[in-house]
Amino acid sequence: MKIAVACDHGGLRLKNVLMEEMSKQGYEVVDFGTYNEESCDYPDYASKAAKAVASGECDKGVVVCGTGIGVSITANKVKGIRCALVHDVFSAKATRAHNDTNMIAMGQRVIGEGLAVEILNAWLNTDYEGGRHDQRIQKMMALEEE
Repeated sequence: MKIAVACDHGGLRLKNVLMEEMSKQGYEVVDFGTYNEESCDYPDYASKAAKAVASGECDKGVVVCGTGIGVSITANKVKGIRCALVHDVFSAKATRAHNDTNMIAMGQRVIGEGLAVEILNAWLNTDYEGGRHDQRIQKMMALEEE
């Protein structure tokens, strides 16, 4: 599985931790930046990762900023993306099982590295349940056409 990752300066350390974890597990990671802690604009990087997921270049995506809010909003502006801002394991599992999210966002200033790795693993290892959730996702995604 190929996973797009991106961050701004406020999420660089956590992005690097998450990339290392994914690489250890055998995932192919595509890093869309940023690559240093100089102040930058999160839409420039989160949008690249989201477009890679939406186009099929990458299977899933992980984006990080200080809070996770800016990168999640940015990713969700890309047609076809369902990015959840998650800071707990239960929500990470639920958003995969019920919403079939293709991206996840986290905030480096909100959670610690250990919890972030647990969240990532819960999200990556939870399958979409389908069934009653299909109709809800169809309705959600139809809003992009309005």
